[in-house]
Amino acid sequence: MIIVIAAIAVLVLGTLALFGRPADVTATVFANPVVAPTAAPAPAIAVAPAPGVAGQVDEDWARAVSNATGIPRLAVIAYAGGSLGSEDNFPGCGLGWNTIAAIGLVESDHGRHDGSAIGPTGAVAPPIYGVALDGDGVALIADSDSGVLDGDVTHDRAMGPMQIIPDTWRSWLIDGNGDGIGDPQNIFDAALSAGNYLCHASGGMSTSDGWLSGIAAYNAGEDYLRKVAEAAQRYADAAASVPR
Repeated sequence: MIIVIAAIAVLVLGTLALFGRPADVTATVFANPVVAPTAAPAPAIAVAPAPGVAGQVDEDWARAVSNATGIPRLAVIAYAGGSLGSEDNFPGCGLGWNTIAAIGLVESDHGRHDGSAIGPTGAVAPPIYGVALDGDGVALIADSDSGVLDGDVTHDRAMGPMQIIPDTWRSWLIDGNGDGIGDPQNIFDAALSAGNYLCHASGGMSTSDGWLSGIAAYNAGEDYLRKVAEAAQRYADAAASVPR
């Protein structure tokens, strides 16, 4: 579900669940069960030469993983930093960077939706917004931020490379790049926020049931679970030969 207009209805309903109760997928029987992917660890470095999550991730490793997977280098750093940061905040969570990357792929093609690109500070330009949540085939969510975050004074819209709605962002916002500002359009901020939420919602991403519950809480539906699981495993496999 790389975000195209036809798919945003499903996407936004899922991000609405970000601040909701984790879905119970352990009791769900799928025709073809979704298999949780391998958790790919990110290498931390001893001394952080840069602020925020970028300072936690080895540049050579990120460049090699980018070449192996096709994920933009700054996005790799953001996802790896989100994994490391969420482990600091939720010890034992076991969230692999590849899972955050898979969500970033499905939600916005790593910040590249509709011609957007990740800038040097991590901000995507042009900013990425979902459709208005006006109840027409999507959830009905009245404006909650006076349009300050999503530019819509009538209804809310999902925002940024991880597609988070304003109310959820206010609950989970975090400064991931060390500039003193939490911005849903910044992939460093959004990836760390998503990582923290996944660890919180799942109770731990290191088990199959925990992983499925975390992803289902981020965005509901078997199709979404399957796309994220398959992408996360592809990334883990592609990066397996990169030294850590």
